[in-house]
Amino acid sequence: MITEIAHIRINSGDEEAFEAAVAEAVPVFRAAAGCRSVRLVRSVEDPLLYRLLVEWETVEHHTAIFRSSEGYARWRELVGPHFAEPPAVEHVIDVLPL
Repeated sequence: MITEIAHIRINSGDEEAFEAAVAEAVPVFRAAAGCRSVRLVRSVEDPLLYRLLVEWETVEHHTAIFRSSEGYARWRELVGPHFAEPPAVEHVIDVLPL
């Protein structure tokens, strides 16, 4: 299992609308092949900076399968207008289970 971490900076004043759009998109992720969970967190120090944490079975479930799906297009349609800049995405694996 891998975790996708999307670093998302949004436009000032879009906080409520962005969070509502992500909430609307949660079923899109839950229906995606290989998606195990999705979570949105917000920076305390920088309230316009969010992290979307998605657990995938493999990197390919995110990069090849989800990104070429209608679900991904819907996700971008919902949240894209709120982005202040393109999100930075990384994939991580657990190395020390706690």
